[in-house]
Amino acid sequence: MSNFVFVIDTNKKPCNPIHPADARKLLKTGNAAIFRKYPFTLILKSVSVEPTRPIQIKLDPGSKTTGIALTQGEVCHLSVSPWRASRQSVIFGAELTHRGQTIKKSLESRSASRGSRRSRHTRYRKPRFLNRTRRAGWLVPSLGHRVKTTITWVNKLIKFAPITGISQELVRFDLQQHENPEISGIEYQQGELAGYEVREYLLNKWDRKCAYCDVENVPLQIEHIQPKAKGGSNRISNLCLACDSCNKKKGTQYIKEFLSKKPEVLKKVLAQAKRPLKDAAAVNSTRWALFNALKKTGLPIVTGSGGRTKFNRIALELPKAHWIDAACVGEIESLKVLVTKPLLIKATGHGTRQMCGTDKYGFPTRHRTNKQIHFGFQTGDIVVAVVKTGKYIGNYVGRIATRAKGNFSLSHQQGKFDVSYKYCKTIHKKDGYGYTC
Repeated sequence: MSNFVFVIDTNKKPCNPIHPADARKLLKTGNAAIFRKYPFTLILKSVSVEPTRPIQIKLDPGSKTTGIALTQGEVCHLSVSPWRASRQSVIFGAELTHRGQTIKKSLESRSASRGSRRSRHTRYRKPRFLNRTRRAGWLVPSLGHRVKTTITWVNKLIKFAPITGISQELVRFDLQQHENPEISGIEYQQGELAGYEVREYLLNKWDRKCAYCDVENVPLQIEHIQPKAKGGSNRISNLCLACDSCNKKKGTQYIKEFLSKKPEVLKKVLAQAKRPLKDAAAVNSTRWALFNALKKTGLPIVTGSGGRTKFNRIALELPKAHWIDAACVGEIESLKVLVTKPLLIKATGHGTRQMCGTDKYGFPTRHRTNKQIHFGFQTGDIVVAVVKTGKYIGNYVGRIATRAKGNFSLSHQQGKFDVSYKYCKTIHKKDGYGYTC
C-alpha cells in the first residue's frame, strides 16, 4: 500500500492523515480537492473540528540518502520522554536522495574554469581569499546541502501533518560515551545492545571485507588481531573482521607470524587497526548541524544511535531500507508498518545560471534568454499531457522543458517527445526535486 494521504482544512490547518481509500471518497463526494501532488495532499472545503493525533517524524541521515518516516501511536508518560518506548504505526515513508557529489563537481569545474582564465591572462574574476570569513558552524556546500534539504522536507511535512516531535539518528555509532576518538573498553559489549554498536562500527571501519583476504559478501566474524589466548584485549583497536576460513587459519597465531609472507597485507592491517573512522566523524559532524537546525523548529527532539536503530530493525524482523531505518530510530516497543511503497525524492536543483551552453570542447553552442516562463509553464514543471492527434495519441505524465515557441519537450517513463503547450496541464510546479511513487 502507498503512503497515507495528508489532509489540511480550508484554513490550511493540518488534519489527521487518512487512508488512500478514504481520500478517494472525499474526492468523489466533492468534499475535498487536490492541494499538492507530491507529497499527495488534499484540502477540505470546510473547517475541521476533529481532534488530531500526535505524529512523530523520524530521520535517518545518510551520506547519499536520508530516510524519512512518520509514525503515529500511543504515547507513554510525557515526564519521561515524549516518544519513549511507544507502540507506533508507520503511516508515511520517504527516501531523500541528496546531490552533494553533483555540487562538488560543479564547484570544482567552476574553480578550474576561473583558474584557466587567469593562467591565460584573459578577462577573469580576481581570486578572493583573504577578504572573507566563514561563520561559526560553516559546512562545505556539498555537506551543507544535505542539512538544508532535510530541513526543507521537515518543514514541508510540518505544514501538512500534526507533527508533535522529531526523532533523529544523531550519531552512526555511540562515540559520545567515550572520551577518546577510538572506541575502547569492554563496556561497549555489554548491556541491551550487546555487540550491535561494535559490529556496526567494525563493518564500516573495515569496509565490510575480510581484513586478511579482502573477500566480500560472505559472513564475517569478529577477530582479535592480538590473540586473546596470548593476552589480547577486547579493545576496538584490537578487533577486525575476518571470514571463517581466515579466522580458522590464523587461530591463536600472532599477526606477524600469520602474515609473515604477506608484508603488504600486514602493514595495511596494522595501519587500519589504529585508524579512527574518519568518514563516520564527518557524517556525525553533519548530523550535529542537522540537530541544531531541527531545534529551531521548536519541537521536542529525541535522538538515538545507529546501533540502536539496527537492533530495533533486527528485533522487529523488518527489511533493510532507509525509510525503515528511520522508523526504527529511538526506543520503541512495537512497530506496525502500514505502508510498503515509500515516496522516492531526488534533489535535482533549480537549474543553472549559466547563460551560454558549451560543448565538450568548451565552444558555445546555445544561449539562454532571461525569460523562464512561457505560456504559464516553466522548465521542470510536472504536467499531464492529453494528446488527441498525431503520432503520440494518449495521456502522459512527465516533466517539460519549455521553449518560447510553445513546442515543449516532455520527458516521461516511456521516453521523450515534443508536445504543444495547448495539450499540457500543470499538476506540480517545479520545486527542485524529482519524485517516484
